[in-house]
Amino acid sequence: MRTTRFAALTVSAVFALAACGGGDDSGSAASSPSVSAETSADAHNAQDVSFAQGMIPHHQQAIEMAELADGRAASAQVKDLAARVEKAQGPEITTMTGWLKAWDEKVPESMPGMDHSGMAGMDGMDGMAGMMDSADMGKLKKASGKDFDSMFLTMMVEHHEGAVEMATAEKAKGEYKAATAMAGDIVTAQNAEISEMKKLLGEN
Repeated sequence: MRTTRFAALTVSAVFALAACGGGDDSGSAASSPSVSAETSADAHNAQDVSFAQGMIPHHQQAIEMAELADGRAASAQVKDLAARVEKAQGPEITTMTGWLKAWDEKVPESMPGMDHSGMAGMDGMDGMAGMMDSADMGKLKKASGKDFDSMFLTMMVEHHEGAVEMATAEKAKGEYKAATAMAGDIVTAQNAEISEMKKLLGEN
């Protein structure tokens, strides 16, 4: 009886070890594709760098414009839109800055109140789509009430159209998945806001 019990226990132990060994093998096999996928997802190209370096100052100027609305806009709808622009684009700037640092690429410098149009012609920023020049920003800062609303909406439509153009290029040519995903979000969100702003302009 003891011999039989010992044999049975031995057989059970062998099967248990075999099952454990099989689980380890399958686990290591399953982990390999994820490691490869992660490496692929981390890959980026020159378009991704250009997108982040261009979109950061582009977003910064949009936020600068949006911040003016609080004390100048007459329309509650314009104020609401401006608040949404700030809320959406601020975190995107932080994210893109993180990408550039991780890639060991230059992060565009900016200070509050900086004339972002001064970046044109510098570091590949020449002709950046939708950016306002210093004269436009000066007019917007001096406007108030309905005049501000009309000027703000007109300028922000142009600004958004520029961002959509840049994001569309990133979607087509970018390699970094997080960047192309953000570009897709920008296209969707800003096209919707363009339609909203054009409607508001039509009502004025």
